[in-house]
Amino acid sequence: MARRTGLPARMMALMALVLLAGCVRMIPGGTGTGTVTPPSRPSQPSQPSLPPPPANAVALGVRAGPPIATLQVGAADGAAALASFRESCPSVSKRTDGSGLTRPTDWQTACAAAKTWPNGSATQFFQTYFETVKIGDGRGFATGYYEPEIAGSRQHLPGYDVPIYGMPADLVRAQPGDAVANAKGQMPLGRYDQSGQFVPYYDRGAIEDGALANKGLEIAWARDAVEVFFLQVQGSGRLRAPDGTVMRIGYAGQNGWPYTGIGAVMRDQGLVGTGPGQYPGSMQGIMQYIHDHPVEGDALMRQNQSWVFFRELTGDGPLGALGVPVRAHASVAADPKFVPLGAPVWLSLDRSEASGVWIAQDTGGAIKGANRFDTFWGAGDQARVTAGGMSGRGEALVLVPKGTLAKLKQP
Repeated sequence: MARRTGLPARMMALMALVLLAGCVRMIPGGTGTGTVTPPSRPSQPSQPSLPPPPANAVALGVRAGPPIATLQVGAADGAAALASFRESCPSVSKRTDGSGLTRPTDWQTACAAAKTWPNGSATQFFQTYFETVKIGDGRGFATGYYEPEIAGSRQHLPGYDVPIYGMPADLVRAQPGDAVANAKGQMPLGRYDQSGQFVPYYDRGAIEDGALANKGLEIAWARDAVEVFFLQVQGSGRLRAPDGTVMRIGYAGQNGWPYTGIGAVMRDQGLVGTGPGQYPGSMQGIMQYIHDHPVEGDALMRQNQSWVFFRELTGDGPLGALGVPVRAHASVAADPKFVPLGAPVWLSLDRSEASGVWIAQDTGGAIKGANRFDTFWGAGDQARVTAGGMSGRGEALVLVPKGTLAKLKQP
């Protein structure tokens, strides 16, 4: 969401370290790698080269999973998944599937049936039109994300001094020849300075020090810089003003710098854990550390040089990478190289609240690889707690239109 924001749940114990070490809802356009050309290094002894990672699900390996009838899909769970699948159909039946599993036309029969299929018999719908496949070893790992609500205002009120910026016009991709393309073959993000030279865009530290101040980019103001930091991690959220009005904002872009998970940094420094003087490795624990140690906390946040820009959202939402609203307890972020966006996913985890049928409607900067998911839990205090402590492991299956596996086996 763009979230989540992969916007991951996103953080308690192992989850937070994974989320803040990686799970991030900077969905579209977070392509900072390659912005800066690394300095030359002294030659090192040659090391054995590692094989490249599998390009997609088909390259990794796909095999049949168990019949859907054996999965014991709950009525409420299935109904929510069917409703979200129905919303995804206009996209899933048109977009190219990067996983290699399906073609747009493969979804048309199920999508046509979904238009009028009653949510009350969703289990029968999935049994009728889908089969399960296991990608690789099928061992799933799920975190979570949510839509934060923080104190914020459209106007710069007393005490509301943390700017929330919209997209700057000078944040652009380099022209060919002005920089080295990144690993995806895209030109890096940055800006052209006064001499016309392409340079990296302002990083978090520079922006916090005022590099974008007084340029008319402020779309809102918040009370707490730490809350804004984590809102950027989620990729979308709500700003509640003193008069009770709410402004919803979502991901608009990113400054081109790579994301650094501060949970991992704290772990390496021995700051999180269960020992004396350590903080819980959850989002809440990490936020508490930063509030308790403002100087060290500010330096910690600046180690994540990535910065997310926002735009105001109107209508339903928040929107995921598929362009449709993500729904609590129904939408999940996945890597589109291994899961077709719009496809149902079955998770059987050691966290019962995250087990069941989800619909892959989102992506995330750290949601990479097969069987890696980020579950969406909505907004509010309970969503924050659930997302903040979500770290589930178990089995993952992808539901694809019947006949998919047979087509994949054809030469």
